[in-house]
Amino acid sequence: MLSTTPHRLEEDLAAVEQIIARPVATAGELAANLGQLYEAAFGISLDRYDVASLTGAAPRIARAIFDLRLRVRDQIADWHGRGFLTLEGQKALRNALRIARYATDMLGELNIRYAQLGPDEKTLRGFTGHSVNTFVNPAYDNGEDIPFQAGDLLLMRGMHHNSAAIARIGDVDSQFSHLAIIHTDANGKHWVVEALIEDGSVINSLSDVLHHGLGRCVLFRHRDKQLAARAAALIHELVRHSNERSRRHIWYDFTMELAGDKQLFCSKLVRKAYALGSEQAFLLPTFTTRFDMKNRDFIERIGVTAKETFAPADIELEPAFDLVAEWQDYRVTSRLRLQDLLMDRLFLWMDEHDYRFQEDWPIKLIGYLGLLSGQLSSRAKDLISNVVPKVPPNMTRATIQAVAMLHKTAEPLLAELQALERRSIDRSGRPLHAREVYDFLEAKRQASGGEIGYLVGRA
Repeated sequence: MLSTTPHRLEEDLAAVEQIIARPVATAGELAANLGQLYEAAFGISLDRYDVASLTGAAPRIARAIFDLRLRVRDQIADWHGRGFLTLEGQKALRNALRIARYATDMLGELNIRYAQLGPDEKTLRGFTGHSVNTFVNPAYDNGEDIPFQAGDLLLMRGMHHNSAAIARIGDVDSQFSHLAIIHTDANGKHWVVEALIEDGSVINSLSDVLHHGLGRCVLFRHRDKQLAARAAALIHELVRHSNERSRRHIWYDFTMELAGDKQLFCSKLVRKAYALGSEQAFLLPTFTTRFDMKNRDFIERIGVTAKETFAPADIELEPAFDLVAEWQDYRVTSRLRLQDLLMDRLFLWMDEHDYRFQEDWPIKLIGYLGLLSGQLSSRAKDLISNVVPKVPPNMTRATIQAVAMLHKTAEPLLAELQALERRSIDRSGRPLHAREVYDFLEAKRQASGGEIGYLVGRA
């Protein structure tokens, strides 16, 4: 009985594959299929299998799930060309890709026996580790290290709560918070051109970026190599010149508006690059993220004025880009997943129960100190560094306070979820399923009297 567990999971995945292979003739059929795909993947929980007998097969099955995701993604151009990717279809597609990635993460975590990143350890350099850490598209796999190219895009996820919030604030949930473009100089060295909240538009070495505390990273490549190289070279020159003393630095654009280029957020920088490279003929994204929530309190506090935007994870649906490779450090993917699910609930409560952040004097003090951070002593800076590591000159006090309240609300809840998951692993050998996380958080909300950290309910 126990030895049949991998076979049983493969049968479940075969059912998923049948949904993927099912032909569609209308946009409605596609949305329905993708919805069924999400439900089927969501239903694949490790509590259905004997974990001990699954362990040895975990890397092979994780790779099979990655291949299934590639098969889904390879159909995007055709679906888009036929006019099938309506807003409903887009949301269903994003959900299906996200839940499949979580399944892969859990198998990777099982494969390393749920090892966690130690307090003095750093995450792996991106696209290193054992073979199971990196999945490569067979079309680009020659058995060697990934050869980065000019114009390649890096879709990334960091470790902080604000990264999880950026990934979840739109109308669709994602697992990524940052997008950047690679430039290759005349000597063959790779540079990353990116827009960071704290520093604005900057240029960093690819090696430094891949060493910089990443939890997951996906490499995308435009099919037109010349366009990609032009885009990278032009945005590199623009940012390089902007950082010279005689030029005006390009700070981060908190509005998330696509219009204008005096300030840029991460995805807008990539949009600008490909617009320059194509002489405005190729404008990203094909499918936008929308801010259509009823309660806009949080996004307005952080400065967002846009109704729709180019979010980092929108690149996952771009028909002109191939997914070349995907990497994750399985010692931190459980933390990222719990952060994601936690943010799901926080934003859901904001919208369904009209929860809003409410400042107190310590938060107001953090806001004031943040604005004065350039003039503060090192000791005073340490007081705010854990929630606002570096404050740019165009970051408002309201934004600083919102980030601080989000951090201080989410951190204790995350600690409880991590402890709950550790007990689940010790007891049953499996991590928490999303439904268990949601049930726990909803029970916390109902018992809270309408106050969760700095979130206060009004309905």
